[in-house]
Amino acid sequence: MKGKDVVMIYSMTGFGRFEGQVNGRSITLEIKSVNHRYLEFSCRITRGYNYLEEKLKAYISSRISRGKVDMFLSITEPENTPTEVEINHNLAQGYINALKELSDTYGILNGVTTVDVARYPDVLTVSKASEDEDVVWADVKQALDSAMEGFMELRKNEGERLKADVLSRAETIIEIVGEIEKRSPETVKEYQSRLKEKIEELLGSNEYDEQRVITEVAIFADKIAVDEETVRLRSHFEQLKAYLDDNKPVGRSIDFLIQEMNREANTIGSKVKDSELAHKVVRIKNEIEKIREQIQNIE
Repeated sequence: MKGKDVVMIYSMTGFGRFEGQVNGRSITLEIKSVNHRYLEFSCRITRGYNYLEEKLKAYISSRISRGKVDMFLSITEPENTPTEVEINHNLAQGYINALKELSDTYGILNGVTTVDVARYPDVLTVSKASEDEDVVWADVKQALDSAMEGFMELRKNEGERLKADVLSRAETIIEIVGEIEKRSPETVKEYQSRLKEKIEELLGSNEYDEQRVITEVAIFADKIAVDEETVRLRSHFEQLKAYLDDNKPVGRSIDFLIQEMNREANTIGSKVKDSELAHKVVRIKNEIEKIREQIQNIE
């Protein structure tokens, strides 16, 4: 890690927009994304420019690894784009012949003009001269670069907020783990005390096997021992912090780690026989669930 300003956690939620002129060409481009397990890209493009879709997809793939990305792209040709008008001579001649036949057959004055013929469907076809696809892409890429700045900035800001929230909850969990580690040995002592009291209540002044009590306490202590689980939980949270300090997409890795954390919490919950500890385990599981919800939106 070269510096704190290098390490960035990105959210999968973002929005960016460009609207303006690029080399005389009007372009409107919007890009938005939401969370998704993988990268999914879809694009709506002005008719006639669909050849840009693969380039747009490749561009997005180079900047984003996860998320459902939707893009809208509207393009108009530059005002100075040459216009071509084509004449369908066969169709024009057909209209003229038909009009002459009507005139001759019914004795109607044939006052047809060039303008009249030109108005008939498909006699004239107006089209723009073919554009250089590389030139079009260069203009669109300029607009896309601008839209992506806002898009990535929003994702970065949201990612930093998510990171801060996750770390805060992780610290809370570590504090509770410390409380469990402190309380757990006390429950063994309390069990030993209750066991002796129960035996003395049953046997009165009669002697009893102290070693047997020690053995029973040892068995109980082994059953409720959670030190291995708390050590692993601490290790998982150190790994979580390491992931959040990594300058690459880590959402899926953290998702797997959260499953491991939850497994350790469930194991602790199954072992504890003390209501106070059980309550602490519930708090841990609640915080882990909130972390899990948050990291669903981390790239």
